[in-house]
Amino acid sequence: MNPYALLGAAIVSELLGTTSLKLSEGFSRPVPSLGVVLGYGLAFYLVSLTLEDLPIGVVYGTWAALGIVGVAAIGIVVFDEPIDIAGAVGILLIIAGVYCVNVLSEMSAH
Repeated sequence: MNPYALLGAAIVSELLGTTSLKLSEGFSRPVPSLGVVLGYGLAFYLVSLTLEDLPIGVVYGTWAALGIVGVAAIGIVVFDEPIDIAGAVGILLIIAGVYCVNVLSEMSAH
């Protein structure tokens, strides 16, 4: 399978796990708590598969960066968390960094 598809699935799984973490209310709610375990478990499994084909710096950097961007977006849209200009610029810089590492750099496997 395409390692970038696996990495994308790992990022989505992490986002589900992190959103469940917020909803679990300190692991006091069983269903979201189960979502945390399943989301993170699947995310780590998929990342391990991705590491078979891509360099660790690219995989972890992309996973962490897009996880940050995704969680920030979920916080803004779902949980009505505020964002300001500095936050938006920071998010855009993270996206630009992922682009540079994955497309422009020779770090990744093109």
